[in-house]
Amino acid sequence: MPIIRIFLAAALALGVAQAALAQTVPQSREQLQLSFAPVVKQASPAVVNIYTRKVVRAASPLFADPFFRQFFGSQMGLPQERVQRSLGSGVLVKSDGTVVTNNHVIRDSDEITVVLADRREFEATVVGADERTDLAVLKISTGDQTLPVLPLGDSDSIEVGDVVLAIGNPFGVGQTVTMGIVSALARTAIGTSDYRSFIQTDAAINPGNSGGALVDLQGRLIGVNSAIFSSGEGGGSIGIGFAIPSAMVKAVLAGITSGGRPIRPWLGAAGQAVTSDMFQALQLARPAGVLVNGVQPGSPAEAAGLKVGDVVLAVNGHPVDDPEALRFRIATLTVGSSAQLTVSHGGQERTVAAKLQPPPETPPRDTQEIGGHNPFAGATVANLNPALAEEMGIETVDAGVTIVKIKRGSIANRLQFQPGDMVAKLNGRTVASVADLKALLSGGGQGWAITIRRGGETFTMTVGN
Repeated sequence: MPIIRIFLAAALALGVAQAALAQTVPQSREQLQLSFAPVVKQASPAVVNIYTRKVVRAASPLFADPFFRQFFGSQMGLPQERVQRSLGSGVLVKSDGTVVTNNHVIRDSDEITVVLADRREFEATVVGADERTDLAVLKISTGDQTLPVLPLGDSDSIEVGDVVLAIGNPFGVGQTVTMGIVSALARTAIGTSDYRSFIQTDAAINPGNSGGALVDLQGRLIGVNSAIFSSGEGGGSIGIGFAIPSAMVKAVLAGITSGGRPIRPWLGAAGQAVTSDMFQALQLARPAGVLVNGVQPGSPAEAAGLKVGDVVLAVNGHPVDDPEALRFRIATLTVGSSAQLTVSHGGQERTVAAKLQPPPETPPRDTQEIGGHNPFAGATVANLNPALAEEMGIETVDAGVTIVKIKRGSIANRLQFQPGDMVAKLNGRTVASVADLKALLSGGGQGWAITIRRGGETFTMTVGN
């Protein structure tokens, strides 16, 4: 009897397995033909090629030499015009002819031509560009012609392992589709923009793909392809590409189309990543979050009750593991909205709401170019305020004087000062405003001891008079 039961059980199990296989194993040739063609047909018409033209005037450096000018004449040294051409990709996101691409694709161009997949060509104008996110918005005028559009998807809904398609114009060979998966999310170590939280994919992306579409299998735009890791002189794909998430594309597109430029919300807090050396002392389960080390008075962060020593773990439920991720999450929100911050302090978690506002222009910038004979001659300086800090990508809550611009060949240029440098002290005295700096410089002296803050580091240099 036990043997019969065993045989019956085995037969039953075999029958169940065969039934399951009949449901999962392809039963016909048509079922074996897996194809992304329907998604490509839906998405590719809205991905465009972008051709740019720029006229550059340049003279041979030989003719700057008086010896050559003596023999060849002054006319030989006149600047000659040459045309620089480049290519990239873009995405039609609105039926009125609005195109999104990378800022580096169209930067400084004199002429921009947009070519659709069906070979229709249109001249494009720049509606606006955002260097800090490396995104730009173009507009083409088509009259009554119908344009294909690629709908924006939700980049926060994708997961590692999802299949994606990259569509663009690599090396100018024409529209090309490649397939891969989402390899990673929230990559913040890629220095191609100030707001970094890239989607990483192994779908082949090559030069010319910049500005093109990263598409999910529902035919929605989830990212704008922007950068690759490559090796060798060819600069080709090695399976590590990066796309700007559609969450950021939406925010920049809304800002540029409504006001000409994006106005990013201001939180008013600065911090650092929680490392493996810190998390136990902060009573965290693992190294995660952003340790707040500065809160600006009067900021949304202060109003929400955020304090130095708090650890921000998430924004609206999205984890943040470093300051870049926190900055990205805040930048994708709108002015006037509320950011729900998950905060830990002393092992206790709480949620606080920060009502986001535009960065204020206080104190007034008082932008001035420094003249005379002193170390800052040729530098344009300003009082740092939250609005200027956002424009320049300066991550600090400290007030003071920052260098905005450096004139080429000036004393400040030769001393290797840089835009974004904070002038902390001059001859041992704190520089709190542009007026302070000018007053201290007018006093003259036998030399200058200058303390500069740059990228989180502070150094002092001595300059003779």
